[in-house]
Amino acid sequence: MSLLRSFRNLSPRARAGVGLGLLAWGAIGLQLSDRAEERYGLAATEDDKAALAKVLPRITAVEREVGRGDQGQNNQR
Repeated sequence: MSLLRSFRNLSPRARAGVGLGLLAWGAIGLQLSDRAEERYGLAATEDDKAALAKVLPRITAVEREVGRGDQGQNNQR
């Protein structure tokens, strides 16, 4: 029996309880993860942040000229 089928076989009240429990688990994890990083010395250093910024993709907006194939589209200038 798959996990999804087992979940669907639960009563609606039990499913709501499981869902709320998962939401609570996630919220607690989000609240405690920053404190745990600092406590165990796993917080990102400035060098780590600079290395990450170096590899992140950058988005550059380029204006487009209205060409022959663009007559039927909504081009705003």
